[in-house]
Amino acid sequence: METIRREYRVDKARIGFIRFIFEAHEGIGVVTTLDPAQGHIRISMPPDRTKTVSHVIEDLKKDFRFDEI
Repeated sequence: METIRREYRVDKARIGFIRFIFEAHEGIGVVTTLDPAQGHIRISMPPDRTKTVSHVIEDLKKDFRFDEI
């Protein structure tokens, strides 16, 4: 199965919260922490979930930094 991976720079204090949000929305994506000190994460998702992931990210951007790298 094909997987799309995107990397982001986020507020490092929010990484746990982001992981929780994606786990709560079971099946839309998996968050991997690449560098916790820099707030560098990767989200892996199935191609048919990219729009849903984008909506979740746009909503999270209202509260804190969530920049695609």
